[in-house]
Amino acid sequence: MVNWEEAYAGALPYAEFLSRHGTDAHRQRWQAAYERAAVTPAQRDLLARFEREMHLLCLAGTWCGDCVREGAILQRIVEAAPRLHLRFLDRDEHPEVAGALAINDGLRIPIVVFLSEDFFECGRYGERTLATYRKMARERLGAQPIAGAALTTPEEHYAAVVQDWMNEIERVQLLLRLSPRLRAKHED
Repeated sequence: MVNWEEAYAGALPYAEFLSRHGTDAHRQRWQAAYERAAVTPAQRDLLARFEREMHLLCLAGTWCGDCVREGAILQRIVEAAPRLHLRFLDRDEHPEVAGALAINDGLRIPIVVFLSEDFFECGRYGERTLATYRKMARERLGAQPIAGAALTTPEEHYAAVVQDWMNEIERVQLLLRLSPRLRAKHED
């Protein structure tokens, strides 16, 4: 079993993660994704109203295309959220964490573990969002997704991925806000 507080303490902030694990080419790809990612005013307003501290621990690789997009989006989101804190672990340097977060018997990334203010696990999300799986189904299977509108431009896809992450982050924030344990602790 992973000690999430220790894992988080050993994880790196965004820029340090890229500096330590990325090549110049990797950092350029992450920067391009960061510049493309955007948080809307309505999303910023929602994030500013969060009351509980949350730690997001992202298992990733600088070489991973999905991590490039998702990591940059997550960084943009936490920059707009005073109560969100984001750190990254390199999948290849942390095989015990990668094993604990395997999906469908595979070492998939990026995976985010949502942690409370006192490092209790509250959820996991990744490795691709619903918007990305819908896009992949259209491209690779020629299939219309089961539900959801077709996103025709890269900008629409990015916006949908941001919203997917926003939905999950809000879900965990509400879990924490409604937690009897934390409500008793904060007397609210």
